[in-house]
Parts: sequence; C-alpha cells; structure tokens
Amino acid sequence: MELTLTRPDDWHLHLRDGNLLAAVAPFSARHFGRAIVMPNLRPPVTTTAAAIAYRESILKVMPSGSQFDPLMTLYLTDTTSPNEIKLARESGVVYAVKLYPAGATTNSQDGVTDLFGKCLPVLQEMAEQNMPLLVHGEVTDPAVDIFDREKVFIETVLGPLVQKLPQLKVVMEHITTADAVKFIDSCSEGTVAATVTPQHLILNRNSLFQGGLQPHNYCLPVLKREIHRQAIVSAVTSGSNKYFLGTDSAPHEKWKKECSCGCAGIFNAPVAISLYAKIFEEANALDKLEAFTSFNGPDFYGLPRNTSKIKLIKEPWKVPECISFPFGEIVPMFAGQMLDWQTSS
Repeated sequence: MELTLTRPDDWHLHLRDGNLLAAVAPFSARHFGRAIVMPNLRPPVTTTAAAIAYRESILKVMPSGSQFDPLMTLYLTDTTSPNEIKLARESGVVYAVKLYPAGATTNSQDGVTDLFGKCLPVLQEMAEQNMPLLVHGEVTDPAVDIFDREKVFIETVLGPLVQKLPQLKVVMEHITTADAVKFIDSCSEGTVAATVTPQHLILNRNSLFQGGLQPHNYCLPVLKREIHRQAIVSAVTSGSNKYFLGTDSAPHEKWKKECSCGCAGIFNAPVAISLYAKIFEEANALDKLEAFTSFNGPDFYGLPRNTSKIKLIKEPWKVPECISFPFGEIVPMFAGQMLDWQTSS
C-alpha cells in the first residue's frame, strides 16, 4: 500500500542551536518543506535581527540540495515593543510570535508574566500586521494541578483574549485536552486554530509510568487521560481545517532525559509522519491525512501549499534504540519499536 502526499509542513518545531541543531535539523528537512521554528533558545530569540541570524544558522546545517525553509518566530516578553512587530513583518522571514507564560516549559523563564497588563499594545499591533500569536496554553500558578493547566488557561487567558481581540490570529499549540477541542471548535474559522503532536494523539498519561518511569515520554504539556486523547484524535481525523500538524519535536541529549531532574521534550522528527499515518489509518481516515499534514497549516497562515510530494509506503521498520552523534546520543520517540509506515526515499 502506498500514499502520495503533498509535502507536509511542521508548524511547531524545536531545532535548538549549536551541535544539537546540526544533529537534528536534517531529520525534519527530510520530510517537511517548511517549519515554524520555536524561539526558546538561550538567550531567547526576542528580536527580528536575532531571528534572521538564527535562520542563517539553520540553513548552514541543511543537507546539500535541501529545499527546507525555516519560518522564524519571535519570543514574546513583557518588554516586546509594537515596533518590533513591524520590523518582524517587514523582514519577510518572521511569521509569528510565541507566547510562553513565564516558567511554563523549557527556557520559558523570560516569558510573559502579565499578558493583558504588559502586552496588549503588542497584541494589537500583531492584529494590525496579521501576525499570528502562537500560544503555549498553560497557566503556571503552582496552585493549579498540572493536569488542569490547559483548561484553566483557556478559561482565564485564551478565552478572554479572543473576545478582546477577535481579529488576532491565534494558534493554540500542542493541544492536549477535550477542553481545548471544544474551545477551538467554538471559535471562528480562520482566526483560531490548533497544532497537534503525534505524542498527544497516540499516548496517554499511562505511558509515563508503564514498566517504570518513562522519561522519554515526558513532555510539556504533559500527557493527559485517555478520554482527552480520544477527543483530540476525533478532532484531527474529522476533516476540520482548524487542526494541523505541529510535531513539537523537542530533542534533548539522552543524559538530560535520564537523570534526577529530566528535561521535558520528545524527539519525534524521525517518526512523526509514520505516527500520523498510523493514527489516521486506525481511525479509518487516511483520506483526510493530507489536509491535516499539508493543507490546513499553510491555508491558515496565508501561505501557498507546497508543490512537491512525498510517498508513504506501508512497510514495517524498526525505530532505532538511540541515534548517536559525536557529542552524545538522542533517544527518538518509539525507540526500538516497530512502525508500519515509512517514507520512500
């Protein structure tokens, strides 16, 4: 069995920098035409000039002949200025601004502490410039249970934001709950959308603990109950154009995952397309896979769809236990397991 798809894009990707960037970027370039690249480096990418420099670093490590196009983002802070948004739009390489609530995830310590009190002029300028806001949708109040942080964020931040600035384009990233699906479905088409990862479609929170603590299944937002996983699968396989592919592939070296305070993040770039195909096949929705992987994202961003194709073949293959680099090892998602779909070279 074979599937031919318009080349997908990844609308949520972490490429890191330095040696890690050079190691992981080719895995995304192999499958994807474009990717929205997250700005949570150290220091974060808070200016257009920094985004341009980061883009050049990414292009330098691309394989020869690669057509991969990194779409850059800015890291929103309490002090981001409306003028920076104008510069970003004029650059032609910055496509969105990322909201990290301070302390929500990896390298988010410089994130926003008061969205409405400190960032409203910037958000208004983004609406004027048709610059999407990409949202890590979790509150960071320690009094809120970690499994409820997405739901509370929708109630206290995202819902009010959409009401206050209905013309602002918003992408709720890596949704994990039925609450998020209900919210996205309730919003106007073309203004609010969501990216969905393979891990939140295929794993539930049991996957963190089966057979012992599983650090390579730990990500933020954390995996949720099975009822939430099922709701997300139903949403993305329904044919709705409000949902599109965003892997949130977030590599860390093996020792940074397997330690006393392991990092959050799943390196899924080598297996993401295979896993999305698995999910859609199991839902009897392979006819809707191409829209999710290749059409809904560029349509929302107002970009042309890719013209090149990739081919998926149904042929079993084993995911490597780990991938070795000169500086160390990275464990991919589904390490050591068999998958049914693979891309044809």
